Amino acid sequence: MNSAPQFARVTVIGLGLIGSSIVRAVKQLGLAGESVATDASPEVRSRAVELGLADRIAATNAEAVKDADLVIVCVPVGACGDVAASIGPHLKAGAIVSDVGSVKGVILREMAPHLPKTVQFIPAHPVAGTEHSGPDAGFAELFINRWCILTPPPGADPSAVEKLAEFWRALGANVETMAADHHDLVLAVTSHLPHLIAYTIVGTADELEDVTRSEVLKFSAGGFRDFTRIAASDPTMWRDVFLANKDAVLEMLGAFQEDLSKLTRAIRRGDGEALFEHFTRTRAIRRGIVNLGQETASADFGRPHADLPKKAPEK
Repeated sequence: MNSAPQFARVTVIGLGLIGSSIVRAVKQLGLAGESVATDASPEVRSRAVELGLADRIAATNAEAVKDADLVIVCVPVGACGDVAASIGPHLKAGAIVSDVGSVKGVILREMAPHLPKTVQFIPAHPVAGTEHSGPDAGFAELFINRWCILTPPPGADPSAVEKLAEFWRALGANVETMAADHHDLVLAVTSHLPHLIAYTIVGTADELEDVTRSEVLKFSAGGFRDFTRIAASDPTMWRDVFLANKDAVLEMLGAFQEDLSKLTRAIRRGDGEALFEHFTRTRAIRRGIVNLGQETASADFGRPHADLPKKAPEK
């Protein structure tokens, strides 16, 4: 427990993977005098009470943000504007309002008009997650050694930005600050495009007539298995992401299609040198990610493997 909580009251709206992980970490680390949470779903709110996720589970957004010093909106990008409209009139002067969406330009456009000038609006994106969702999926350690990107709008109070940065550092995250439009371009290639590719590959495999579903599942220990993990992510969230960041995603998708065309030509022409050069260059990217501590160097992504059966004793 911290001797002095960073905030008297922290409110989290939306108790999926990210929201429930934040609440868990806030409680475990003592970052708030009181933690308050809510969700649009009565079933999720009921489950949050059973799990003891927050000190108090509120029935409405307006009730949840009353007297809160920090409000973090953890809902799909497409719902953030409506949430902002529901909390705007009830926010405490001086409060910091943030979010966790993986698209930032649309968040600024959709949320800012509904928030009073008396609060500090500082969008954020913790680049962390798993393929699971819901209040049971969260865990307090989710953000350790992950990046959280802050995209404060022009005119944001530097002290408020730093206070939010300190909050995320307390959760274990590394913090970076950048403009919203630059964030959306970077994430289009590092997150959004890979998810689009994964969804496409898994969908293609499902539609093949010459390969049965049972064969796809049985022999998925190759690369396909790892694509299915990404493609198992929350469909509502990713639908909203692609629609909200369509310009950047389409730009990156165009670049990807050009590279794919080059590889297609190399394979068709039997150009092994071009393929080897490309694979060598991209292999170095993997090493860089591991060296930065963003992935394990363990074989097979650190998955546990069963032991060999014991040798039968000789008779």
